[in-house]
Amino acid sequence: MGLMMCEGRFVSRNEIAMVPTPAATVSWKPVAHSEVIEAVTRAIHARNWQIIDEQYGLARDGQRMFGFMRINRTSSNEWSRCIGIRNSHDRSVAVGLAAGLTVSCCSNLCLGGSMVLRRRHTSRIDLAGIVATAIGELETEFLTLETVAEDLKLLYLKDDQARAAIVKSAEAGVINSSDIVPIFKEFKEPRHIEFAEPTRWSLLNAFTENAKKYTPARADICYRGLTRLFGLDGRSPTLW
Repeated sequence: MGLMMCEGRFVSRNEIAMVPTPAATVSWKPVAHSEVIEAVTRAIHARNWQIIDEQYGLARDGQRMFGFMRINRTSSNEWSRCIGIRNSHDRSVAVGLAAGLTVSCCSNLCLGGSMVLRRRHTSRIDLAGIVATAIGELETEFLTLETVAEDLKLLYLKDDQARAAIVKSAEAGVINSSDIVPIFKEFKEPRHIEFAEPTRWSLLNAFTENAKKYTPARADICYRGLTRLFGLDGRSPTLW
């Protein structure tokens, strides 16, 4: 799929279940990583969706969990729909779910739209209820993401436009400045023939190909930044 690990490690569900959950306080109730995954799984099955495959990673000694579930619902042979999941025990990020696409030819992850679930760990958190609601909202997010993806394939770029867009993304902190040249090279000489046309879609995939080397936490920042820059949330893009 799209999860890469330069920091931390890939893990199974069983390993995640073994991660201890910190003790709660009056105002903060950490949620077990495995509890988040199980809640998402139940909500998916309740909608008669099927999990085709899944991948998880732990970072910072198990304090942060990132994962993706690829599901059988899709409208194209070019990609699969997937759900991005994140959770933390160190208060660094809220419980989060987001719609995404995994591009079939290269397994690049395009985690777009917005986080339909972004909930801090409070003493009153109703995980099952908010996850079920969030999964229900994902259908709209998937449709928006797929519509934007189709539009990106029709919009061609000149080299100077691509260069300017890559530099702008570095200035925004979406990518590391050291990745400007590698991303432009990937755009000009893509390793997958499907992205040979110099379109915005090909440039997006150059970004996501590069993001494979990021830690899950850094990739999360990158994906969320690309969402806004490319207009993957259905709003006007800010990159052009």
